[in-house]
Amino acid sequence: MLRIEDITYAVEGRNLFEEAGAVIPEGHKVGLVGRNGAGKTTLFRLIRGELSLEGGTITLPARARIGGVAQEVPGNEVSLIDTVLAADTERAALMAESETATDAHRIAEIQTRLADIDAWSAEGRASAILKGLGFTYEEQKMPCSAFSGGWRMRVALAAVLFSEPDYLLLDEPTNYLDLEGALWLENYLGRYPHTVLIISHDRQLLNRAVNGILHLENKKLTFYTGNYDTFARTRAEQRAVQAAAAKKQQAHRAHLQSFVDRFKAKASKAKQAQSRVKMLEKMETITMPEDAARVVFTFPEPEELSPPIISTEGVSVGYDGKAVLRNLNLRIDQDDRIALLGRNGEGKSTLSKLLSGRLDAMEGRMTSSSKLRIGFFAQHQVDELHVDETPLQHLLRERPEEGQAKLRARLAGFGLGAAQAETEVGRLSGGQKARLSLLLATLPAPHLLILDEPTNHLDIESREALVEALTAYSGAVILVSHDMHLLSLVADRLWLVSNGAVRPYEEDLDAYRAMLLASDKPQKKKEEAAKPKRPSRDAILALKSEVKKGEERIEKLNEMRDKLAKKLADPALYEEEKRGEAEVWQKKYAEVMNGLDRAEELWMKALEKLERAETGI
Repeated sequence: MLRIEDITYAVEGRNLFEEAGAVIPEGHKVGLVGRNGAGKTTLFRLIRGELSLEGGTITLPARARIGGVAQEVPGNEVSLIDTVLAADTERAALMAESETATDAHRIAEIQTRLADIDAWSAEGRASAILKGLGFTYEEQKMPCSAFSGGWRMRVALAAVLFSEPDYLLLDEPTNYLDLEGALWLENYLGRYPHTVLIISHDRQLLNRAVNGILHLENKKLTFYTGNYDTFARTRAEQRAVQAAAAKKQQAHRAHLQSFVDRFKAKASKAKQAQSRVKMLEKMETITMPEDAARVVFTFPEPEELSPPIISTEGVSVGYDGKAVLRNLNLRIDQDDRIALLGRNGEGKSTLSKLLSGRLDAMEGRMTSSSKLRIGFFAQHQVDELHVDETPLQHLLRERPEEGQAKLRARLAGFGLGAAQAETEVGRLSGGQKARLSLLLATLPAPHLLILDEPTNHLDIESREALVEALTAYSGAVILVSHDMHLLSLVADRLWLVSNGAVRPYEEDLDAYRAMLLASDKPQKKKEEAAKPKRPSRDAILALKSEVKKGEERIEKLNEMRDKLAKKLADPALYEEEKRGEAEVWQKKYAEVMNGLDRAEELWMKALEKLERAETGI
């Protein structure tokens, strides 16, 4: 288990932990929650040993492996699949050594260990993880340099999941995923065989994938059993009890103090008054629970337009003359709340660009209200803010005619107070930058607001505030998000973007989740009655490569066996003075034969797989 005992740590003179402690049972899936800036990421670094404690101890089991996504994968020419396979350092080292080893004893050890860790299925397991995180089989063969930083973060996540550390530490992993990837990760973490600690503001993930919550508050750690909703209820009950106790104590204090004030100068009551003074001095103060600062988003209200605000008839849209989406017949009214569903690469971003006017239709007819104003928010816009300017300067550029007082009020309406208004963007937190980008997107009071992953870097309180603001907003909303909690509370219509088309999805989000997870499971035997689809050319080549490697291993072991057999056939070896040496060579021969049996077994399995793939049986 992970044991945190009386730890103390400060950053720039500010204490993040003061004699904090907690015990994480082995095999638990635990969500680490707390306000932004409380020290959650710092705690991860302390657990990994990257920072030195000022007091206390953090204890892990001997030889426990700790893994996490520290940074993105370099943009090199190594393929995605090979990058992930290399994350299992033991397997990679054994595979490399198996190509050069000559000692019979060591060869047998290598083959035994490779079989024990199921090394020959590694490529299939790595491929399944990459697929779950949104990479097609073709993309898995491509070099890392072909992908952007966000996609390489997914590869880094795939690598640490594949390596299966004893303690998996994940810091906001869904920030780099779409809804489909987030749902896959949620399901994967639920089945993960070891301990998981995850920093996340994704309420759905914290409800479905964890069975414990570690709460960081007031420089202390408290462990709660159950998911996030259970934690939230427990916390609310504790705060209510604490508030009632504090209120009762305040009334008692006031009563005692009133007696003291009335009778401290009266000789007949002086002794009683002094007794009450001592009672007040000894009384340990129960403090009222601190109320979190109210998180807000204040969207300006647009005027009402006649429906529909946008309609399309037979529209096709794409890039460089190649259509991504075809025959779109869509209608959007000002009171619509639409969530776009669909796997990555199916065209959700393309549709968003079409509706926002960032991409023209290739054919068909698209009409919109002449007075229509559209607000567009995407994660890349957060990265495009001017880091050397303040939020106030950003607003002055957009609205130079408005006075600073009004612009400051606008910033305050998005939770950016006086201090943040004058702070350079480069020094703001990720959540504060996202707030500024949302403010800029809604500044013209849009009739249609298109939001692409708006909750990245927002904490749970900010996400709840965004839900409230969108619910009260009188314009249309189109959402692309991996946050199921946000989608379930805001969206009342679902559009599925798939196979070049956009169509209404008549089921609910739970049904969509079930459909996605079912598609990742092996089909049942009854569903396999039809002739299975012939494997791809790449899959067959991979199987042939596995068979060839098996043959090479057997050949090497046979050569070793023949050399040892020749050695053991020498009569001189069995003379009295060499009897001990003969026993050593006999032991080596037995080890090689054992390794040969294992290698032949693995080769036969690989050969059977190849034959089934080639014949389609």
